[in-house]
Amino acid sequence: MLNLEQVKSGARARTKASGWVLPKQTSSVAPPHVWSNADMDPVPPERRTWTGWVFVIYWFSDLVTVSTWSGASSVVAAGLSAKDAIVIVLLATLWNAIPTVFNGAIGATLHIPFPIAARAVFGLWLSYFAILSRSVLAMFWFGVNTAAGALAVTQMIKAIWPSYGTLANSLPESAGITTQGMISYFIFFVVQTPFIFIPMHKLRPMFLAKAIVMPPMAIAMVAWICVKAGSSDFFDAPSQVSGSTKAWLWLSSLTSVTGSFSTITVNISDFSRFSAKPGSQLWQLPVIPLFKVWIGAFGIISASASAKIWGEALWNPLLIIDNWHGSSGGRAAAFFASACWCLAQICLNISANSLSFANDITSVWPKYINIFRGQVICFLLGGWALCPWLVMASAQTFLSFMSAYAIFMAPLASLLLADYWIVKKRKYDVPALYDPDGIYGKCNWRSLFILTVVILPLLPGLAQRVTPDSVSIPAGMRNLFAINYMYGFVSALVIYLVLNWIWPQKRTLIPHVVYGTPINGVDVDRERHSESDSPHPEAEKSKEAEIRATAI
Repeated sequence: MLNLEQVKSGARARTKASGWVLPKQTSSVAPPHVWSNADMDPVPPERRTWTGWVFVIYWFSDLVTVSTWSGASSVVAAGLSAKDAIVIVLLATLWNAIPTVFNGAIGATLHIPFPIAARAVFGLWLSYFAILSRSVLAMFWFGVNTAAGALAVTQMIKAIWPSYGTLANSLPESAGITTQGMISYFIFFVVQTPFIFIPMHKLRPMFLAKAIVMPPMAIAMVAWICVKAGSSDFFDAPSQVSGSTKAWLWLSSLTSVTGSFSTITVNISDFSRFSAKPGSQLWQLPVIPLFKVWIGAFGIISASASAKIWGEALWNPLLIIDNWHGSSGGRAAAFFASACWCLAQICLNISANSLSFANDITSVWPKYINIFRGQVICFLLGGWALCPWLVMASAQTFLSFMSAYAIFMAPLASLLLADYWIVKKRKYDVPALYDPDGIYGKCNWRSLFILTVVILPLLPGLAQRVTPDSVSIPAGMRNLFAINYMYGFVSALVIYLVLNWIWPQKRTLIPHVVYGTPINGVDVDRERHSESDSPHPEAEKSKEAEIRATAI
């Protein structure tokens, strides 16, 4: 989905590769002395093929997964009621969808990826912090989804050979995983690895298969567990906590569920840049809530029903399937359902995690990393070095992980939105974004200041979440961390607007958009803007500017 024959569309190499150094490609926008990558260029018109239906299919792949199910159901497992969880998922989804569409407009209009768009907000050097933060989290999610796929493999093998469920463990407790779990993890990792060698456009049948088999399977799972529960009173079960404890758990859960998809809010331009029309990506606004609330509700209902049936809220759908192995029919159902979840995790890891990581990391080291190498790095580091099975150990650990990394994504998403829509009023100079000496500079001190003052107060809470037994912090810091996404998003936006009102970056406030590709068949002016601190003269508003305005 993401690269769409990027290799074929890349410019011819102008210099030969030497060792790990890649061939230098000719960029259509970047200056000749800049080592660029053709994959980072503005998407040419012939490759803008993402219609609204493509966005629907993409989000189906991204949201109909174990992680979406588990993120919602883990709220119930943590102690809140099913009704609380439904409201939390709905609010979190809206907070995901609205900024995603606003930031997606950058790619849909200018057809540039997130690493390039970030330079307008942060400057060249500081943009690397945003890119690497997003990339590290993509690796984490790759590993977490691989661990979820491993659970599906375990259920598939148990359905064939029940003795696999009692396989003796020879690993120490400190490993955080059993022998059975490690075997399943290795099998799933090996199964998904060959797919990085297949171009995305050739994997469309696999994504279509997921779209066909997942809805009936998920509906069947929920129907089964509701019938097993015998009545709907489980949905009315009260929260296991009350008072201020419940209030802060409610807010913390809202932060966790919102943060679980905060990464795509930041790098949505990597996908929306392929929009056939600027309005194509608007389909995300109804689709994201639809799919996320749908799958989230299934997880919440299942967790609530399982608490009535077995006395424990099973927050992971694979844990529910584990109860199906008592009969031959149950084993067959367990195998089929687990195979569907396995397919879902492979599609997600390829389209949303490994490719996102590779796409972003190429902009940092284009001399050494291309899309394929980036995917390999993601597979090795995300799949093994980060030990993702530890994150999937429990519902509370999963929630802690999701809420922890939102401290970086919230201000990044907020700054992108504020800069494009409010400060610069949707007027970017695309060629200047590719020029290290362009008008956007090396480091926007306003963004650096905001990231510092917003993130620093949250670091003690992050340390306490990661190592709760060794770090103790005041209650105020714990409560601030509980609302870190809301705090980070709102405070970053307000401070950025205030700083730009008092100390505007005048040379970046241009009177019209300068595109990097032809608009309506008219070749645009590639001349760089003046390096002075004053905006472009009014005289530059020519017929060319009118063409651009009409194109918007």
